[in-house]
Amino acid sequence: MKIALIGASGNAGTRLTNELVSRGHQVTAIARNADRIEKRDGVTPRSADVADADGLAEAIKGHDVVISSVRFQDTDAEKLIGAVRKSGVPRYLVVGGAASLYSPGTTQRLIDAPDFPDFIKVEATPGAHFLDLLKQEKELDWTFLSPSMMFVPGERTGRFRLGKDELLVAEDGKSSISFEDFAIAMADEIENPQHSRQRFTVGY
Repeated sequence: MKIALIGASGNAGTRLTNELVSRGHQVTAIARNADRIEKRDGVTPRSADVADADGLAEAIKGHDVVISSVRFQDTDAEKLIGAVRKSGVPRYLVVGGAASLYSPGTTQRLIDAPDFPDFIKVEATPGAHFLDLLKQEKELDWTFLSPSMMFVPGERTGRFRLGKDELLVAEDGKSSISFEDFAIAMADEIENPQHSRQRFTVGY
């Protein structure tokens, strides 16, 4: 498939590029500065800014799938979703956040807990808003993949669990997923869609 990846130079974006290329997909790796993208087989670097909706729509036009892996606090959600809609690309996958997930066994989002740290809310609040906007979206076939609470560099193990709207917590009490295994889960969803117009989550 031809896949446009917005935010390809970031932590998650780099691993997604590696995973998709290893599976034989053609990736247009989009970053504000394309010089930060390694030129190699299967990867076409391209410069575009999420703040420029028209330019971004042009950059992702003609692909089978578009993924955005960008910091929510630096992004105008309406503008980015609108650019994807304008591009005509039918499928849109988003590297989401964990804060909009529900605490295990409850109907309370993590972000709504009284002790949720303010310094994390700076990113978490616009991330939750992004998901709310997607839930209202009528045109795009979207999927929002939330990582676990700890989203960190690690190993590509291929051993993880999938969930829906509730935070996944391992037997040791930790909630985590590596960038590498997150990339597997997203690539699997691209190749075998199971969560159309839904959010899901991945964790150990």
